[in-house]
Amino acid sequence: MSKIFKNMIPYWKSILVILVLLFVQAWCDLSLPSYTSDIIDVGIQNSGVEHVTPKRITEEEFQTAKFIMTDDEADLWESLYTKKDGYYERNKASEKELDTADETLTVALLMNYQMGAMEETAFKQFVAQQTGQDASVFENMTIEQIGEMMHVELKSFQQEKEDDDGNKVKVTCVDVRPIFAAMLESGQMDKDTVLSMRDSMEKTLDTMGSSLVKSMGIAYAVSADKAAGLDVDQIQKTYLLTAGLKMVGMALLMGVVTVLVGLFASRVGAGIGRDLREKVFKRVVGFSNAEMDQFSTASLITRSTNDIQQIQMVSVMVLRMIAYAPILGIGGVLKVMKTGAGMEWIIVLAIIVILGYVMLLVSLAMPKFKLMQKLVDNINLVSREILTGLSVIRAFGREDKEEERFDGANKELTKTTLFTNRVMTFMMPGMMMIMNVLTVGIVWVGAHKIDAGTMQVGAMTAFITYAMMIVMSFLMLTMMSIMLPRAAVAAGRIDEVIQTESSIQDVKNPEQLEVHNGVVRFDHVNFRYPGAEEDVLHDIDFVAEPGKTTAIIGSTGCGKSTLVNLIPRLYDVTGGKITLDGKDIRNITMKDLRDEIGFVPQKGVLFSGTIASNLRFGKDDATDAEIEKAAAIAQATEFIEVKDDKYETAIAQGGTNVSGGQKQRLAIARAIAKDPKIFIFDDSFSALDLKTDAALRKALAENVKDSTVIIVAQRISTILHAEQILVLDDGKVVGKGTHEELLRSCEVYQEIAKSQLSEKELGLKESEVADHE
Repeated sequence: MSKIFKNMIPYWKSILVILVLLFVQAWCDLSLPSYTSDIIDVGIQNSGVEHVTPKRITEEEFQTAKFIMTDDEADLWESLYTKKDGYYERNKASEKELDTADETLTVALLMNYQMGAMEETAFKQFVAQQTGQDASVFENMTIEQIGEMMHVELKSFQQEKEDDDGNKVKVTCVDVRPIFAAMLESGQMDKDTVLSMRDSMEKTLDTMGSSLVKSMGIAYAVSADKAAGLDVDQIQKTYLLTAGLKMVGMALLMGVVTVLVGLFASRVGAGIGRDLREKVFKRVVGFSNAEMDQFSTASLITRSTNDIQQIQMVSVMVLRMIAYAPILGIGGVLKVMKTGAGMEWIIVLAIIVILGYVMLLVSLAMPKFKLMQKLVDNINLVSREILTGLSVIRAFGREDKEEERFDGANKELTKTTLFTNRVMTFMMPGMMMIMNVLTVGIVWVGAHKIDAGTMQVGAMTAFITYAMMIVMSFLMLTMMSIMLPRAAVAAGRIDEVIQTESSIQDVKNPEQLEVHNGVVRFDHVNFRYPGAEEDVLHDIDFVAEPGKTTAIIGSTGCGKSTLVNLIPRLYDVTGGKITLDGKDIRNITMKDLRDEIGFVPQKGVLFSGTIASNLRFGKDDATDAEIEKAAAIAQATEFIEVKDDKYETAIAQGGTNVSGGQKQRLAIARAIAKDPKIFIFDDSFSALDLKTDAALRKALAENVKDSTVIIVAQRISTILHAEQILVLDDGKVVGKGTHEELLRSCEVYQEIAKSQLSEKELGLKESEVADHE
């Protein structure tokens, strides 16, 4: 995990911006359910009125409302309003002040509201109780007649109320507050007696939920506003429109922020991918052959493509999901606690079930995720081998066998991928089931709370939404817990390449080449490959001088290519030393060393581009005349000139559109165009016919007189005129001298010579042959 996150450190500024944007996104996301809840509870159910204190109230209602209040409540009530045009207008106050007024005045206002609209039946029972008479006395009397009897003007009115079945019915009601006012005025009842009547009211309210109590209080505010001439319908429409526009604004802001988060996250992910590819490429380019042997080419390709792609994708997901999930989850928890719904235990239970479910799936799939990257390596290896060796496969009729080999690797990867995918297909259905059960559980518990009056419908809706957000945040984290291990494996593989130091390094204080003669000396050199038990080269000792050709010949596998690979430090010697113009090549920078060398490998390698770009590979500023001269020396002019675009002729990747001999001649011309002090030809004439070989060697001898030439060859004819020939056998120099000297003194060389040329061509006399035999 740390290997993934450390790649993000250079982009800390962008990540900081992303985090700020994610907080804004979470704020918008978490605000929307609250607006939905307010629209349902306030906008629809409470007619857009938020507080129990009316916005405007008639003078009569303002004064009447005070008779049931305590002195402190009456003082608060009067401080909230200012008389204006015959009405009392509520002063501007903060939400906190209005909420405090709601808590303080609800009981008094509710009692006032209920007294202002007492049903006829309840009123007659109340009068009978107050006068000590039988209720039957008042059954046939109208409300107005009872008022006359009590010397109070009473008026009946019709009001809609809900019956026990929830249906709206019209009932006859009466405002009984004038009776109490008259009794207070006449002295039949004092203030304490009136206030004592609140006890029974408060006991009744305690049995009701706070949500229901507030709704009843708001109903009083709505009736007071309506009586004072306010357009209640317009208040409701304004509230709904305002809340709706706020939601639209939040949604638009969240949309813009989400796009910006995606943009910044993608830029960071792309930057991480670019940086990793650059690091891997630079590291691999600096590898010696020992490190290239450690990492297969197929594996390096997979690491540079598939593995980096995994990290890039996960980096984007981390910034968009993992960073957002805790912000959303914690915010959702805080919002849930703020609702005071008392249903938090349902969410906790759901999260425990989710974590258990995900851990089960991950434990099944995780081993396979770790195996997948190795299988991708394997299929890349098989594909590369088959595609590069296609001509050989066809020549030997091995298509069916190779198809079976590829099919085996492909099926192994497919089988593993299918297993992980099948396991993970249970993720979403299982999560949806848990989320749906969670919703049903919240509705079930919430319905009972709504019925008890402790919760409103909108609050339950918001709770469900917040619960889904909390669960989704955990779902995002668990989904990423599946992707992260595979990315962690990929990060480890990439880090392995980046952390692998080349075994061949420049010394801290390199020496400078003061002379550039090109004298190469092998001073009792030994070499063994990393991890090998014995040396492949033993006590190699010779000097290659400028103006002379040093040839190396021997049987296949005797160490010829290994020997010349030591000169440009593709490997380092394990014993003895190699010097260039008197300086140990290990003490010279690799750049200075390789600037002195023109290397033509055993297998000619060309790069996509043109013939001219390939010839300028070692010397960017080579003129047209210089590359044409190099091509002429390498005997490449004849096939270049017949092409329509001549030196601008396109070369395909790997030089697949030229023949083996043409490729070899272009590789030789490339080395000549560099004009180095040392030429190394590692069996570079093998694809040339004898005529071209002879012409090339003649032109080479005439044009590179001041350079040191080292040739590895299989053919005697190629090295016949070399000033010094080394004969290798099993990693040892068993002969050194000219062609004539070796024919007389070296049995191994004579065997090679006789296997390729006739005695007449070799110039041996019968007696000399007999002596050697």
